[in-house]
Amino acid sequence: MIIGCALFMELIDATAVLTALPQMARDFGEPSVRMNLVVSLYLLAVALFVPVSGWAADRFGPRRVFISAIVLFTAASVACACSGSLLQLSLARLAQGAAGAMMVPVGQVILLRWSPREHLLRAMSYLTIPALIGPILGPPLGGLLVTLLSWQWIFLINLPIGVLGVLLVLRYIPDYPGVRRQPLDVPGLLLSGVGLGGLVFGFEAFGHGLLPKPWTLLLIALGLASAVAYVWHARRAPHPLIDLSLLRIPTFSVTFWGGNLMRIGSASQPFLLVLLFQLCLGLNPLQAGLLSFVGGAGAFLMKLLAVRIVSRFGFKRTLIGNAVLTGLSLAATGMFDIATPYWLVVVVLFASGIIRSLQFSTLGALTFADVSPEQSSGASSLSAMSIQLTMSLSVGVAAALLSLIMSIRGHAAIAQSDVALVMGLAGALCIVSALVYRRLLPNAGATVYAAHAR
Repeated sequence: MIIGCALFMELIDATAVLTALPQMARDFGEPSVRMNLVVSLYLLAVALFVPVSGWAADRFGPRRVFISAIVLFTAASVACACSGSLLQLSLARLAQGAAGAMMVPVGQVILLRWSPREHLLRAMSYLTIPALIGPILGPPLGGLLVTLLSWQWIFLINLPIGVLGVLLVLRYIPDYPGVRRQPLDVPGLLLSGVGLGGLVFGFEAFGHGLLPKPWTLLLIALGLASAVAYVWHARRAPHPLIDLSLLRIPTFSVTFWGGNLMRIGSASQPFLLVLLFQLCLGLNPLQAGLLSFVGGAGAFLMKLLAVRIVSRFGFKRTLIGNAVLTGLSLAATGMFDIATPYWLVVVVLFASGIIRSLQFSTLGALTFADVSPEQSSGASSLSAMSIQLTMSLSVGVAAALLSLIMSIRGHAAIAQSDVALVMGLAGALCIVSALVYRRLLPNAGATVYAAHAR
């Protein structure tokens, strides 16, 4: 729960700031379009520093790195609140993103080394709750703080959370020592940083129109070229920064590729729901935020049921069946229109939250089921990189599809049927991921839930 709260703090801050951008622009005397730097630089810093998180955890010890990341994130949050210009805020957001990039993967390393293998599924079910609720709760919380107080409070609320987090980590999390095993793979760091940064920032720019299309495509091309160069480098380096040999572990490989497909399909749901509720159905931001939050309530319920469901059906059947349900629930949310009763919207979103929570809890546990403690740092870094990339790709692809559909159908404004079609395609991609999970053995990951089955 301590690690989950750190993840929650990062996700809330990353999304709540979106609602404060207009007020920041007025205070700084800057054009609104330039305020996209506040979001883009944060994402860029996360992309650049995620690859080094595993090496840092091994070299200096995961608890020390985790505490340092919380302290830096909290200090950077205070610096954001005290900023008097866009330049100062941008520099503070870079530091915040770097700290956030270290917090989540290193927190996972601690969880993997400390939590008994048979309790991993339960632990991961708790850890996925912030990941599901944070992006949904962030915008309405940010709007509330901006409306009642000021945009500075979006960052200042991290101060008590950060102080409490450090105290709890010191009190409850064991101090695993660092190991001087291998030097930092500097060429790998440069290639992976440029590759991940170019792809993440490129997809974000493509999805939100942050840059002209030629520059966006150039960024994506640079990211792809660097990623290919890193793969070539990793096959020859004695100690690569990101260990791609982990993909030879059957359960890790299946969940890696299947999870990527699932996130590309499902991670765009909050973005599409905002468009649907506000632009198509005419709801105000608070109403849209409250409806979207219903899915987070479903995630809370699923943490109590995930272990029992997987113990009953096993990982393979749970992932295959739930991938189909995830796709169907996504398509169902796209069918909302002005005549849909609120109670039906709430029921569908609540069920969708339950289904997605089960899928990501199950994926999170199976991903690391056969990963040894010595490989946990590398596995966590590789997993965090894929999550960061696919979530950005999801929004970018959804926005591009929406623009293409509107162009083909001759719509000047977004229509409900346009969003429904994109939601349907996203759901289909989630269903396709079920084909990847069919490669799992029937007893895959049984050690994770065997104790509960008995």
